[in-house]
Amino acid sequence: MATKKQLNPGLKLVLDIGPLILFFVANSKYGIYVATGAFMAAILVALAVSYAMTRHLAIMPIVTAVIVVIFGGLTLVLHDELFIKLKPTIIYILFGGTLVAGLAFGKPLLGMVFDSVFQLREEGWRKLTWRWAIFFFVLAILNEIVWRTQTTDFWVSFKLFGVAPLTFLFAALQVPLLNKYSIGKKN
Repeated sequence: MATKKQLNPGLKLVLDIGPLILFFVANSKYGIYVATGAFMAAILVALAVSYAMTRHLAIMPIVTAVIVVIFGGLTLVLHDELFIKLKPTIIYILFGGTLVAGLAFGKPLLGMVFDSVFQLREEGWRKLTWRWAIFFFVLAILNEIVWRTQTTDFWVSFKLFGVAPLTFLFAALQVPLLNKYSIGKKN
């Protein structure tokens, strides 16, 4: 079986974070509705570029794009920013719930997603999956608190300057677990 073509890590970061940066900039200059339209377009462009370069798409970006288009579309059509603010909560609950459901069926799904990047023993995949599931649920709660108690501009800024760094920090904090349970390494 041929290995899947991978994106350059720098380009992958741009495709992952670029739409969010555009959302932030467009919101600061033109408001939430223009920002939502720009975000929707940027997500679709990022998917197209990723597919053009690798000839495959991972499930998480597809699910994210579908939810962005649906909730962004509702935001624009109904002229109600509630929908774009709910979008992260729904995505985080969906991702966390999917990871927990996989564990309930004995399938640590992160192992399927990151198998080509990390080689971990089963216990490592299980622990890593639990950690990410809990992290997604915490992000869902955090999103709800922020959008319900702060201004729209603060919420948009929090998505870029709060959630993105928290995610990078959380991922970095998983390195000891990755090292401990790496295949070929003894406890």
